[in-house]
Amino acid sequence: MTNIENHKTNYIAILKRNKFKVAIVFLLLFYLVMCPSCMTMRTSLKDTKELFAASKTRYRDSTVTIDKFPIHYIETGNPTYPTLLFVHGSPGSWDAFKDYLKDTLLLKKYRMISIDRPGFGFSNFRKAENLGTQSHVIEQFITKLNNNNSLYLVGHSLGGPVIVKMATEKPNDYKGLVILAGAIDPKAEKPEHWRMAFKAKPLRYFVPGALLPSNDELWWLKQDLVRMKPHLNRITSDVIIIHGTKDELVPYSNVAFMKKEFTNAKSLKVISIKDGSHFIPWENYELIRNLLLELK
Repeated sequence: MTNIENHKTNYIAILKRNKFKVAIVFLLLFYLVMCPSCMTMRTSLKDTKELFAASKTRYRDSTVTIDKFPIHYIETGNPTYPTLLFVHGSPGSWDAFKDYLKDTLLLKKYRMISIDRPGFGFSNFRKAENLGTQSHVIEQFITKLNNNNSLYLVGHSLGGPVIVKMATEKPNDYKGLVILAGAIDPKAEKPEHWRMAFKAKPLRYFVPGALLPSNDELWWLKQDLVRMKPHLNRITSDVIIIHGTKDELVPYSNVAFMKKEFTNAKSLKVISIKDGSHFIPWENYELIRNLLLELK
């Protein structure tokens, strides 16, 4: 047997003995390549087109770059009408509010915009930002799309503290806030220490899709809320708080905290949904839609 044949035989023998290890390595490499495209929690351009075509709703699908941050958004309604700006939770994307964007009653009254927050959807996907950066970027986005009419902010879950932060920084810019199951109270946030492990290498490379930026921003959230708390008295707009009494993700105690801290809000209305869960934008769609129609 020649040396070449010997090497070939030995190589095959090594592969056979280590085929399990080789398979694991290939599977890990495949996962690392594919995991960013899994669980994106966003709607493709094709599906977006089909969604609005089915309801015959005219829409605008666009992206505005603020500094280095691309902000992707969907806009419906008359561009001259008062604006409802929808801000999704974590993880998520603009399509969390897709039913609102094509609601025929809302379309008669509002221009509606739903964004992909930084790190989600098509806005710097998988690159999370803290509460301060997000609010600053979205404020500039709003300025760029300003139509000189009233502007209302609607935020669900982590979208709640985002719009609250915005209202503390530019209180005169917003006619009203609608906070849906918003996480505002820093004491209600119990740090989940396992999240830290997935922020560090190499584990963070194994976190799929939108779960990576979600993990990052949820880890930062408590301290972001601590920093925001002293400024909550700057809010001067009308505020509506809607929260389920059995919210398993954002404690109902946030309601009492907001009632105590929003001392300078022009008006404050609380709607408690008995036995309601965290998913009120979808489970209580008609209730919320009707409240939006009644905004001053």
